Amino acid sequence: MKTRKFLAVSAVMAMSMIGLAACGGGSSNAGDGNTGGGDDGGSAAEPVTLTFWHNSTTGAGKDYWDEVAAAYMAENDNVTIEIQAIQNEDMDGKLQTALNAGDAPDIFMARGGGKLADIVQANQVMDLTDLITDETRAAVGDGVLAAFTIDGKLYGMPTSILPGGMFYSKDVFDAAGISTPPANFTELSDAVQKLKDSGVEPIALGGKDAWPAAHWYYFMALRVCSKEAMDAAAATRTLEDPCWVKAAEELKAFADTQPFNSGFLSTSAQQGAGSSAGMIANRQAGMELMGAWNPGVIADLTPDKQPLPDLAWFPFPAVEDGEGDPTAMMGGVDGYACWVNAPVECADFLNFYMKKEWQEGHATAFQTLPASQEGQGVGETPALQDILAAYNESAYTSVWLDTLFGQNIGNALNAGVVEMLAGSGTPQGVIDATNDAAARG
Repeated sequence: MKTRKFLAVSAVMAMSMIGLAACGGGSSNAGDGNTGGGDDGGSAAEPVTLTFWHNSTTGAGKDYWDEVAAAYMAENDNVTIEIQAIQNEDMDGKLQTALNAGDAPDIFMARGGGKLADIVQANQVMDLTDLITDETRAAVGDGVLAAFTIDGKLYGMPTSILPGGMFYSKDVFDAAGISTPPANFTELSDAVQKLKDSGVEPIALGGKDAWPAAHWYYFMALRVCSKEAMDAAAATRTLEDPCWVKAAEELKAFADTQPFNSGFLSTSAQQGAGSSAGMIANRQAGMELMGAWNPGVIADLTPDKQPLPDLAWFPFPAVEDGEGDPTAMMGGVDGYACWVNAPVECADFLNFYMKKEWQEGHATAFQTLPASQEGQGVGETPALQDILAAYNESAYTSVWLDTLFGQNIGNALNAGVVEMLAGSGTPQGVIDATNDAAARG
């Protein structure tokens, strides 16, 4: 699998921005703000408490992290790991509040890009460069680690690689008379009409959470804009090329045909059977644009809590006259970082969960693609096999735009897209909201 191609691009984007600008509780053995460790260097004889925030609130994912923490504590009887599972849509806000208050969890989610670059600049995250073992580095590979490398230093440990695209139910497509996944927007529009005619919602969209709606703009831009325009936006965190307005216009024109589920602006993405993922899990909608974590989310929302057997995947469709490569992909890298004042045991825990047995367990529990090369047996999950095949043929892969731009600019971009889809904003408004946020720094 060509992980180096995907993540090296993400790292370049993050590194280009270095010059730009709920209480988890601190540990009982805080470090010095540089390399971690307590007053005596994190002696194994002293009790240590690690607070750990993750976003797996139910099902196999939650059980997985409980098992990893229990196994680590069994091998390190002086360490206690206190876990708090936080809903994904609440994570970024709660974490930023905790970081700003100087009372962050010792172990927390990190996604690279501008979001990671911003907390590195604010001195809120531990430098792990000398704390990650050679064994871990070899298992993960430099290409994957590059996603969490800023200015030559490592600030996090990835758990999974998450390219995005269109997830769909083969059974729902078959019932609607759709024999081949759409390759372009003409074919996508035809599929939408066939799905409507068959009595199901064509495209499930969790617009309530903003970022799933914004993903439609990200991918439209990936197809409309050239790689040079994408690279320029990565370097400046602004949308200057005319292609960005065109991408918003193309999305609005498509949205005006009403391809999304009724009430999509009040639909959540992943919470419960009524979410967009739940609509796919229960075959109430034909397809959904989402990242490679989706098979695991959908599995947790099926009636029997098992993977959807007919779940498949196809790339985001090509746009007529678009300058983007139709094989280009967009996605992210999920992982974890250590608070700057965490004990050195935090880094040891990151090394621990990257062992082969736990990476294989991660792939199974989350039905996703683990970061470690040793754990990348994706089993018989067809959707993941489809993603891997497309990824291996892709021209390049860009990181999610809100991750790339950082929290403040990314939130403004996402909000602008939602306003446009709600009818209270315009294509130009999406660009203005993003660039205005960038100007504020």
